[in-house]
Amino acid sequence: MSPMKLFREENENELIIKRLHHIRHYSLTLDKGLCVGCELCKSICPVEAIRIQIPQREEKGKVKRPMINIDEKKCFYCGLCDSICPFGAIQIKLNGNRFNMSVDKETFPQLIRDITVDTSRCPLDCIECEKACPLNLIKVKVINSIVQVEVKKENCPACRLCELKCPKDAIRVRRIFYGKLIIRQEKCPDDCQDCLNVCPIMGALYISDGKIYVNELLCVYCGVCKLICPVSEALKLSRTGILCTYVRSGTWHKALEKVTSTLIMSKDLKIRGSVKAIDSVKRRV
Repeated sequence: MSPMKLFREENENELIIKRLHHIRHYSLTLDKGLCVGCELCKSICPVEAIRIQIPQREEKGKVKRPMINIDEKKCFYCGLCDSICPFGAIQIKLNGNRFNMSVDKETFPQLIRDITVDTSRCPLDCIECEKACPLNLIKVKVINSIVQVEVKKENCPACRLCELKCPKDAIRVRRIFYGKLIIRQEKCPDDCQDCLNVCPIMGALYISDGKIYVNELLCVYCGVCKLICPVSEALKLSRTGILCTYVRSGTWHKALEKVTSTLIMSKDLKIRGSVKAIDSVKRRV
């Protein structure tokens, strides 16, 4: 067996773990600025290498978002966490190049980030989409009287705020995660705004008449609000679908069951099985 070395580097901006073999050098980088501590990666990690750290509330201060911690001794760089993260906060590399073992072997899908911009509709002086993006992922430029809109799709959770704010209907965004978030306001502690404070999408949660409500048009169903809520029954989150590439594997369906439900996993299995059967018939014809 070739000698193996493990490394861990961490600062306020990122966490990097490495597994170095004689020829193959693996690395995983967690961007703390992009990570919202939503627990999606933890819930599907096959070796339980990911933990969630929920910070203690500071007296008279806002609650901070949970943080992800990754055990370099357990991680084997399968790529599931990289694939499922709606914010693109995790990157895995092999010998310095992006690498995803599970996607390459078609045992796990990739999220589909379907974002289109018709710049022919964009006025030269309009930057509404850039101002609207809660994660600062959009940059509008005008070069030689031609509008260019750059979107960092790999980090976009598809909140659709840019689409809703665009005055010319120039942007189209398809959801990645579908679901339902319910706030049981009768169970909310008085004056508690923890869910609002940790929500990464401006406007997805809002206050009206002293109570917090959900804007289903903007919610990306990441679940960090439920994770941070001090009352376990005050928020109910259910995911009903994920927009992703086609794969048919036990690894994927186990993960889908964990982040959605057994019913959704069963439906997905049937739908994808039907699609595969139709494609098979088409090939024969």
